[in-house]
Amino acid sequence: MAALEGIRVLDFSTLLPGPLAGLMLAEAGAEVIKVERPEAGDDMRGYEPRLGGTGVGFSLLNRGKRSLMLDLRDPSVVRALLSFVAEVDIVIEQFRPGVMERLGLSYQALRAVNPRIIYCSITGYGADGPKRDVAGHDLSYLADVGLLALSAGSDGMPGVPPTLIADIGAGSFPAVLNILLALRTRDRTGEGCHLDISMTDNLFVFAFWALASGHGTGRWPKPGQELLTGGSPRYRIYRTEDNRFVAVAALEDKFWHAFCQLIELPRNLWDDRLAPGETIAGVAQKIASHSFAFWTEALNGKDVCCSVVRTLDEALADDHYRQRGLFEDKVVVSSGLLPALPVPIVAAFRRKLPADAAPAAGQDNDWLSREST
Repeated sequence: MAALEGIRVLDFSTLLPGPLAGLMLAEAGAEVIKVERPEAGDDMRGYEPRLGGTGVGFSLLNRGKRSLMLDLRDPSVVRALLSFVAEVDIVIEQFRPGVMERLGLSYQALRAVNPRIIYCSITGYGADGPKRDVAGHDLSYLADVGLLALSAGSDGMPGVPPTLIADIGAGSFPAVLNILLALRTRDRTGEGCHLDISMTDNLFVFAFWALASGHGTGRWPKPGQELLTGGSPRYRIYRTEDNRFVAVAALEDKFWHAFCQLIELPRNLWDDRLAPGETIAGVAQKIASHSFAFWTEALNGKDVCCSVVRTLDEALADDHYRQRGLFEDKVVVSSGLLPALPVPIVAAFRRKLPADAAPAAGQDNDWLSREST
């Protein structure tokens, strides 16, 4: 029996943060009912890539859920949902603050029907404060909290991160964490609660080392100059002979010394406290003297905290991830099967299902009519 078997989730969210949180709850056994707007549904349905008219990203994020296509501006729809809420444990919503209240679906309105309801609001800037109504996306949130500035390269321009840190790390994951804490608290008190999940608030935890430096010493970190932003030869990316890359993360002395020995770095450069720039240049010269294939073989099995920089398809071909069964679960997309998104729920707590599919838009509207009467 999956950990959240018997838990019912009503999910009003779109795109990524809320849907991924809902997917994790669904993978742990919860019944997740997705509410989509009429006609178009969730915007993610239309995003590329598409197979057979279906957005693959939507399929990965929403497999195993129900779908309702409802006009929330219709008072009769709101009445039906309020009736249905008596049978719901968790609500996830991702509108700007005040929208659900205007629709008649605020936490207070739902709590009046079901005091045990756990109501999770995911927003960019939280339920209050001067920026509560400011629109944003992942990149703008990273820029606003100071994290993006720390990724600047030698020309001073920050790089675009390869993943959606705010949406996933500061939205989806904190939402699931706090929902589970709220469920545990409800077990003891019988009461639900409103969870205010602010992605910008939650991004600051990713800057823990920079905050430690700034608050502790008064010296705020600069891009390319600090231990974890490329200022140290021990934590840096180096170019190979054939324009591939090696990521060095040999922070501790035992790893650093083993790495220096492996690449045959001159002994006078091992103590990187003396002249970090010279050590960086020395390591760069050594790495640049050989190919990506050479360093792949040279680093294989070595205890040095270093790795070649693989492409995603190269990583997927790694026997390690294959043997761990990371992509064994399947999602039905159009008429075929694709590997499902490997959500971070351990096997002991997950549902055991064959290949599953994302719902067609509004496929469960008749089901809602039966459930809410």
